[in-house]
Amino acid sequence: MALSGRAALAAVVGALVVGLLVPSVAGVLGIVAALLVAVVIDLVRAGSPAALHLERAEELVQVRLSEEAATTVVVVNPSRRRVVGLVRDAWPPSCGAAGDVHRLDVPAGERRRVTTTLRPTRRGEHAAATVTVRAWGPLGLAARQRSRAVPGRVRVLPEFASRRHLPSRLARLRELDGRRAVQVREAGTEFDSLREYVRGDDVRSIDWRASARSTDLVVRTWRPERDRHVLVVLDTGRTAAGLVGEGTSGAPRLDASLDAALLLAALAARGGDRVDLLAVDRAVRASVIGARDPLPAMTAALSGVEPTLVETDMRLLAATVLTRASRRSLVVLFTGLDDAAVAEGLEPVLGPLLHRHTLLVAGVADPAVASLALGRGSGEAVYGAVAATVAAEERRAVVGRLQRRGVEVVDAPPDELAPAVADRYLALKARGRL
Repeated sequence: MALSGRAALAAVVGALVVGLLVPSVAGVLGIVAALLVAVVIDLVRAGSPAALHLERAEELVQVRLSEEAATTVVVVNPSRRRVVGLVRDAWPPSCGAAGDVHRLDVPAGERRRVTTTLRPTRRGEHAAATVTVRAWGPLGLAARQRSRAVPGRVRVLPEFASRRHLPSRLARLRELDGRRAVQVREAGTEFDSLREYVRGDDVRSIDWRASARSTDLVVRTWRPERDRHVLVVLDTGRTAAGLVGEGTSGAPRLDASLDAALLLAALAARGGDRVDLLAVDRAVRASVIGARDPLPAMTAALSGVEPTLVETDMRLLAATVLTRASRRSLVVLFTGLDDAAVAEGLEPVLGPLLHRHTLLVAGVADPAVASLALGRGSGEAVYGAVAATVAAEERRAVVGRLQRRGVEVVDAPPDELAPAVADRYLALKARGRL
């Protein structure tokens, strides 16, 4: 049961009447009795929310982070009495339910649909709370109320903001893919066609046998090999949980890594390569192996992946990579480039990985450190600048150590990481390093 503001107003008016006209106990009891009778009559004549059938039009709603989605509840009234009131479709706060309270007027034997707009602020899969129906009586003093669970879920997928970089990278990919055949043969390229020599062609591409049968010099053109294997590995341990960015507006490093991984998957799949995914810390948190269309599969698999505050087991990560990638592959590892984490975790397992695969390590640099290094004007600012400079030097030393061992390294701020990884993939493909 619920009382309305109208009931409170009636009580106040009754109190004023008693106080001004009949200030006595009998007057108070009379007003209270009259108000109780009116409330009971209202409750008896109100429609029954328990008689309503509630169902959700769609049990699962998918939406990208920062985008809007709609979920609809169908209210069916099989009773003989009209139900007038309010209905609230409750969701967790992170789902960003806007306007979740709706007016309801369902005549007997009819149905109505109420739609709630969701704008989620967190990735993952979230379940609906309860749907509450409040049916008012004809006097509007009291209502009958009932809450019940109506199953519903919203799956919030990664935002994939880096998809804006995809058209320009696809244009470069088409240049490598034989539509504009490259003229120099390297490891990892395939013969494409013969054509006449033009000034500027590499003389190493001249086909002397074909030229002997022709009146002109003939050169061979080459294209990058297709059907290479790209294994994307996300380190979801402690270093992925660190916030990067200015102040409290920073986002976890994992979010930037997810965005870069999706752009790389979309690009590599268009390039004819096979793309798989692993997310690992002390256990395998997500795995996409052998998907025909890797981008949707990876997007769904990564929707609920969150960083864990544990140190990543790099031996488990390396063993899983070697198990899942049986042939030579490009392994793209998104992980932290902190000195301690690399020295104690990644470097001891580099040998087996580099022996079998081409390894690209991508790290998210914190732009706040770069801005802090420019600080001047006070003792605190100078101290911060010195600390930031030391941290940057240590990070450059880590990158140098990895590169000397034959590891490809991308170290970029969150907004630049995705295009930088995509560009490095294209460069490796052009050089036949996949």
